[in-house]
Amino acid sequence: MTKRLFLTTLPLLSLGLYGCTAASGKTASLSTIYAATTVLSLLLLAACLLLVRKKRGSFLLLFSSVLVVNAGYTLLSVSNDLQTALNANRIAYLGSVFLPYAMLLIILDVANIRYKKWLPISLFILALAIFSLAASPGILDVYYKEVSFAIVNGTGTLIKVYGPLHPLYMIYLLGYFIAMVAVILQVTLKKTIESALHAFVLAIAVFVNIGVWLIEQLTDIPFEFLSVSYIISELFLLGLHLMIRENLHLKEQLSAKENSAPLVSPAEENDNALSELTSEESFDECAPACKEELTPKKGSESVTAEEIDGFLKGIEALTPTERAIFDAYLSGATTKDVLTMLGIKENTLKFHNKNIYGKLGVGSRRRLALVHRAIEEANEISEEE
Repeated sequence: MTKRLFLTTLPLLSLGLYGCTAASGKTASLSTIYAATTVLSLLLLAACLLLVRKKRGSFLLLFSSVLVVNAGYTLLSVSNDLQTALNANRIAYLGSVFLPYAMLLIILDVANIRYKKWLPISLFILALAIFSLAASPGILDVYYKEVSFAIVNGTGTLIKVYGPLHPLYMIYLLGYFIAMVAVILQVTLKKTIESALHAFVLAIAVFVNIGVWLIEQLTDIPFEFLSVSYIISELFLLGLHLMIRENLHLKEQLSAKENSAPLVSPAEENDNALSELTSEESFDECAPACKEELTPKKGSESVTAEEIDGFLKGIEALTPTERAIFDAYLSGATTKDVLTMLGIKENTLKFHNKNIYGKLGVGSRRRLALVHRAIEEANEISEEE
């Protein structure tokens, strides 16, 4: 999926670079470049409709907003009078104010952060207010104090003198950028996101727009680079959604495979009885005497320094769900307790157990408890010294 994502992104980057070069060299019409980004935005919206199935509302709003923004840029570039240019400018702003709103909701969903129902409603109302302000030129002089129309190098352009309320739009965008960055930092530091790759993709989707936006504020370039950066963000967020969906599909396949495993005969079950005693299910269900035998005792088995080092590094690599299961095991919870606590099926727990044991370098819950006990003893000795 990652390879497919970058193969899709590279042609787009080439288009953006070509457009920027052409714009600065005045060898191509800006309206042609904007028209190309509009068509590409339309194709990506169609792809979103086909590929995104769950929580698609935010994705549809994002992809529609990018299409509206680029359509506005295109209409503005081919305008022939002030009123047409102002209407095109309003269309572009309509997409611009709702784009960061949709992007933040997507990031919150991907980061598994729960939010109150009033949050999207409040942000939606705020977006409407900002759009009303940005759409006021030609009616009021609070956003643009003065505005006129000109055709520069064959491209329609608005010549603006900013009004006293124009900084509110800048504050609006900065607020969203800060909120997105804060969410990504939070889930990265607290490790509440599924993987570091997901956080990395989210960061790219956000920072590419922040970087382009800052460049546009500090330079006077006629081409709107955001028309390309918005599409790049779409690609990364869509790719991330597909990656998460594929991971869930893989887990379902593994669970289905375990469910369809052939049953063993009574004779085979007796032959495997000893090995089953080390599994998490038999450890929970065996008699108290059996549990006592399986519980690691101080000094009963040796644990190497390499095993402890790998165990500690493995703990840092556990996902939030795996860490919850790990902590539950150390607290003495049974398999049934964990299933009830997390609300998952037995096969799903088995899948998590395999990941936990693999990361920690242990083969069973008994060994997990043994190595953890050895670490505690080492810490106790260090404290006494």
